[in-house]
Amino acid sequence: MFLTIALKGLQFRKLIHAFKLGFGKEDEKDSAAEGDISHFKTLMTSLSATIGIGNIAGVATAVTLGGPGAIFWMWIVGLLGMATKYAEALLAVKFRVKNERGEYSSGPMYYIEKGLGSKFKFLAIGFALFGAIAALGIGNSVQSNSIADVALNSFHIPNGVTALVLIVLVAIIIFGGIQRISFLSTIFVPTMAVLYMGGAALILILNYDMIIPAFQLIFYHAFNPVAATGGFVGIVVAEAVRNGVARGIFSNEAGLGTAALIAGNARADHPVKQALVAMTGTFIVTIIVCTVTGLVLLITGFWDASGGLISGVMHDPTLEAGALTGAAFGSVLGTVGEYIVSLSVIFFGFTTIVGWYIYGEKCFEYLAGTKGTVVYRLIYIAACGMGAVANLATVWAFADMANALMMIPNLIALLLLWKVVVSETNDYFTNFYKHGKV
Repeated sequence: MFLTIALKGLQFRKLIHAFKLGFGKEDEKDSAAEGDISHFKTLMTSLSATIGIGNIAGVATAVTLGGPGAIFWMWIVGLLGMATKYAEALLAVKFRVKNERGEYSSGPMYYIEKGLGSKFKFLAIGFALFGAIAALGIGNSVQSNSIADVALNSFHIPNGVTALVLIVLVAIIIFGGIQRISFLSTIFVPTMAVLYMGGAALILILNYDMIIPAFQLIFYHAFNPVAATGGFVGIVVAEAVRNGVARGIFSNEAGLGTAALIAGNARADHPVKQALVAMTGTFIVTIIVCTVTGLVLLITGFWDASGGLISGVMHDPTLEAGALTGAAFGSVLGTVGEYIVSLSVIFFGFTTIVGWYIYGEKCFEYLAGTKGTVVYRLIYIAACGMGAVANLATVWAFADMANALMMIPNLIALLLLWKVVVSETNDYFTNFYKHGKV
């Protein structure tokens, strides 16, 4: 909220310009600028790590535990989070450095150390440590566990086979470096987004008369509790807010600092350019993908068919909720709908694993240098295989905690460096944008 005010609502005023930078011909103008990959590839790589379980199962978790009103609070945290992600990416490009391999390294640890000075280095080290560990869990073993679960239930593939396949594929891709990861992302993310969003859009078209009532449910229950009926225990507004905010952050990662870990690799002649592109990722993830998932759950009535979720039975809530999303698709599209969700979980989960590897490597590199990244790659690959065969229900209980551990040093830095963000923004729109240098 503070950054939204300081930037005068930039995420709303410049959203169209931001999309033009990321998806239009504007990207070609930065081909000679310093950086490793284009704006588009940077965005796709970031989305590969962001679009996944949080947008499918995470939304279902939010509405089953928080009611339809949780979607409204996901919107709020998403719209405000666009300013947060904008600031992260801007600072990432401004304070990026070149590593021993000649690639750019960026992230909260660099803008904390270079922007705030050595006396704040403990925050930089803390973020890097939390990020390297979180990548092994949230971005890796949790994802491989979800993939293995879907592969077993939908396609009868044993967990051991899934683990072996994931180990081989992840090893091939991450040892190819950021170029191979970004190339994969530019193919997988758009393809799977079309498949998942296409299926969801078809459901909405077939049930177009239920769309407005679904939005009415969202707005009404954002401020009013869901009444208890039959075996349904009801949902208070506080739960709508808490689950909407928590799942919203989990799905779009605004404030975690993860966007800053990849933003510095973008070819950009001004930090604001990549910052604008980065904030479109939050819009795509929360306002588009999460909303569509939520609407499908509401119009099919599966948001309150949660069984153990609301009765308090200690299951893995995200896996249970993911099954609800599949059931919602299947109720309209039949087996095809269930397969769409299953394949989306598998492929989005896989791209999340390889996307989060970049985050983990950047953090580990800051702590141990580029020579130590080979060790981290081997640990990461092993964690992927272990996740596919282990029972990781308890890992989900620590997901929000891990997010918080990364957020705290990052958000402190954003607040202390807000004047730099505003200054760079003013410079761009005064000296670049108005004079045709964009």
